Amino acid sequence: MSNAQPLLDVSGLTKHFPIKGGFPIPRTVGAVRAVDGLDFQVHEGESLGLVGESGCGKSTTGRLITRLLEPTAGRVLYRGQDITHAKRRALAPIRSEIQMIFQDPYASLNPRQTVGKIISGPMEINRIDPPGGRENRVRELLEIVGLNPEHYNRFPHEFSGGQRQRIGVARALALEPKLIVADEPVSALDVSIQAQVVNLLQKVQRELGIAFVFIAHDLAVVRHFSERVAVMYLGKIMEVADREDLYGNPRHPYTRALLSAVPEATVDETPRERIRLQGDVPSPINPPSGCRFRTRCWKATEKCASEEPPLVRAEGNRAGHLTACHYPEAAQDPSATRVSKEPEAAA
Repeated sequence: MSNAQPLLDVSGLTKHFPIKGGFPIPRTVGAVRAVDGLDFQVHEGESLGLVGESGCGKSTTGRLITRLLEPTAGRVLYRGQDITHAKRRALAPIRSEIQMIFQDPYASLNPRQTVGKIISGPMEINRIDPPGGRENRVRELLEIVGLNPEHYNRFPHEFSGGQRQRIGVARALALEPKLIVADEPVSALDVSIQAQVVNLLQKVQRELGIAFVFIAHDLAVVRHFSERVAVMYLGKIMEVADREDLYGNPRHPYTRALLSAVPEATVDETPRERIRLQGDVPSPINPPSGCRFRTRCWKATEKCASEEPPLVRAEGNRAGHLTACHYPEAAQDPSATRVSKEPEAAA
């Protein structure tokens, strides 16, 4: 990992949604602790995967770092500038550099606007006039994402789900961003189309040098796309490491349980152990004390209930491999760890 200043530096990031109750004057009676103290960094040109079960706070995190939501606490630095509570005027020059690809390609595009209008919209708002004009730039972007430039005057309903997501990618690229937050960009698509969109995003990252925060619950997709992976559970990061380290040497019990559920084609006579977690994910309104995973963990002790484990480098971990667990899983011999890179999916 580069020692240079990170493109994005997040520390203590927190978002609590208030719960109102009472009559006739509503008052705050509690809070949904969606995101509760996250620390991570993203460097230029890097892809960070954010994975976890539904409801763990992944999408909320994406909206916080793009400033679509106001953080309750913590700090977000972009290129060394504090944008945590920056006002509209201070955010204006940064908005163009941080873009987002949304989960639902059917809901994220205005059905009343043509493709040309949708993609050129960000350029109009930011008063950007590229050489050759906005229409030529839009047609170039359509070609970059694998669509016909002649589709400029078509409407979203004339496209399939995969094509609509490509339009969303083109819109995100219109302002030449440095960072893209991709919020479950393929979860609403057919499996046959997912590989095409993921390969497109990889091509964009490779050719344009854009950093990605790739949010997903599909560990196989994240392994294919992201260089580093952070595992979230109930608003907290449980483990963060390079792809090879995390998939080949998971140290947190929750990470190990997640990876045990990933389908794997193997000819090994001894099948991989399947870890079945007991119980349900606790409510983010009243999360467990200490370690949030302790209510479902087979290693939990009284220490786990009384002390929250810090996200630190455990004994036997490589540099950059951080785990939030009092009793991490046994480290594997790195020489015995076989982690092959996912074969590139068919375009």
